[in-house]
Amino acid sequence: MKICFTHAYYMREDPKELRINKPYPPLGILYLSAWLEQHGYDNEVFDTTFSTAAAQLDYLIEEQPNIIAIYTNLMTKLNVIRLIRAIRSEEHLRDSVVVLGGPDLRYNVENYLATGADVLVIGEGEQSMLELTQAVEQGLRPHFGHIPGLAFIDSDGKITQTPARKHLRAVDELPTPNRHKIDLYQYLHTWKTHHGRSSITVSTQRGCPYTCRWCSTAVYGQSYRRRSAAQVATELKQLKETYEPDQIWFVDDVFTVSHKWLAAFHDEVQKQDAVIPFECITRAERLNEQVLDQLKASGCFRIWIGAESGSQRIIDAMDRRVEAEQVQKMTIAAAAKGIETGTFIMLGYPGETEADIQLTLEHLKKANPDHYTITVAYPIKGTGLYE
Repeated sequence: MKICFTHAYYMREDPKELRINKPYPPLGILYLSAWLEQHGYDNEVFDTTFSTAAAQLDYLIEEQPNIIAIYTNLMTKLNVIRLIRAIRSEEHLRDSVVVLGGPDLRYNVENYLATGADVLVIGEGEQSMLELTQAVEQGLRPHFGHIPGLAFIDSDGKITQTPARKHLRAVDELPTPNRHKIDLYQYLHTWKTHHGRSSITVSTQRGCPYTCRWCSTAVYGQSYRRRSAAQVATELKQLKETYEPDQIWFVDDVFTVSHKWLAAFHDEVQKQDAVIPFECITRAERLNEQVLDQLKASGCFRIWIGAESGSQRIIDAMDRRVEAEQVQKMTIAAAAKGIETGTFIMLGYPGETEADIQLTLEHLKKANPDHYTITVAYPIKGTGLYE
């Protein structure tokens, strides 16, 4: 049986990314690929980042996979819809099972199934994708009702959604992502060419225990599950030996949420000779002098501390549960330790006034981070902000 994982982000169509030139590979589908491989199902990954929609379709026609699994999100959804329509128009792909996964599905089930997709994997994908693959192999299509975490059109043409799948608790069971399935060196080369340093993404945790009203929890839920510090250090050691990256970007929402885990991580990277310069995201109230020292000794060269606004009224409306003054204090403290700092600013949150924006300007001047990004508040379905 042939299985192909793919997505629909084409960097050449993204003018902003072409200016920035900091691409990262599709880590989520590389985890899925590794999980299926671990359970005996060989598969391929067609990475579209440096490719085109035409080359992608040519590949699929040539390979004729039994299952075409496509990652989708807010940014790529229109490309995904075009891809599904192209697949459905091809005689050679008529029997392929088109599976979608990603954060945009949970609250848009009917719309995505109307595009021609056969199955939606809602939430975490590893276990559901494995059971779905087994069902397809056994010829059960379209009878997938016994598999949690799916939505599909049944034999009567009706939309069926199965009960939600429970989160994978023992995340140490996850294999390391199948980075060898893609041309990771092209990412490293792009970074090196434009920035003089290469970078690789690593994930250590799933879920976030916080309740920011604008943040989607559609995939991992409001939870906190973490790989052991020893396993993460081993992955860093492997990356160091195989790819020799200049730096790591930890994609976790709150890297220092557990001080106990961070202390173990500090010890493990030292013990395993796995120290690689890295940057991460965290919250101000999960920082202190000792944590900053441990971060720096573990390789942290830049830390992003969420602020979103300098107005405490807006921060509270977001349910951020942090104080602007604490963000300023820890940004200054990190800089004093020789760690670069960054922060995030969100504009346009409901109720924000010019006076609130002025407070944000003053906040940035006081904190004086090395970097900051600005986003516009966007109401994603399923979030408190959307409601």
